[in-house]
Amino acid sequence: MDLPGRSIISIRDFARDEILGIVDKALEVKAGEWADALHGKVLATLFFEPSTRTRLSFEAAMVSMGGRVIGFADPNISSTRKGETLADTIRTVTGYCDVIAMRHPVEGSARLASEVASVPIINAGDGANQHPTQTFLDLVTLKEEFGRLEGLAVGMLGDLKYGRTVHSLAMALSLFGGRLSLISPPGLRMPAHVKEELDSAGTRYEELRDLGELTSDLDVLYVTRIQKERFADFQEYERVAGAYRIRRDTLTGPCTRVRLMHPLPRVDEIAEEVDATPNAIYFRQAHNGIPTRQALLGLVTGVIR
Repeated sequence: MDLPGRSIISIRDFARDEILGIVDKALEVKAGEWADALHGKVLATLFFEPSTRTRLSFEAAMVSMGGRVIGFADPNISSTRKGETLADTIRTVTGYCDVIAMRHPVEGSARLASEVASVPIINAGDGANQHPTQTFLDLVTLKEEFGRLEGLAVGMLGDLKYGRTVHSLAMALSLFGGRLSLISPPGLRMPAHVKEELDSAGTRYEELRDLGELTSDLDVLYVTRIQKERFADFQEYERVAGAYRIRRDTLTGPCTRVRLMHPLPRVDEIAEEVDATPNAIYFRQAHNGIPTRQALLGLVTGVIR
């Protein structure tokens, strides 16, 4: 893999073999290889939008491998409040670090940052667009659970219109065959541009309104939150959200052996009673963020090969 000095902006930028290589490196890191590989390296975390899991896992990844972290989690304390452009912020910060992890509410901001930066940019989420490191940790979890990425039957449930995690994951899975079941309210369906990419890749997929329409077993059900803020009518939100909640009694028929994933945070779309079932792997999925981001940080800085 030719990753030293390379930014990680979109899953679209990676070929199938590169994705497999990154997943395997993350599993090596999780197994204890490459300890302290980031010693002497500095990560800048620029979070122009709130984050808990992503920001903390980047910081934990860097520190636990011997590196250091600088940055901010509140844009109000950055010079953007004084009117500084994003490009100038990036140009300045690149002089202080070896790699930047950035989250920003504007789609395309990570790509812009990569074009002016002299160090690698890792996109930690740009609006409703892409979240590639989440996709990589999702793929690591799938490889760990099933021993493969090829040929999986994956359901995606909930808000598929605004959920950047499912956009990136669908694109990645299109490289590995298998089948996708896209389950959502009509107003929150997967965007046309993502479906066009699935069509181009020859990916088999179906669009369903609810789990009751499934006709064959799933290996994985990737659950996303129905976002209350997208609804003008609270009663309509309650009606829709209630139809997409996973409980113990949901885990029957095509979902009997399904593995449940969720990018977190959850609200009430997966009942806590499900946490103790063998189906639930979403907390292990979240914990895989650290070795995955360690591998990515090491690969783009050239200390892991």
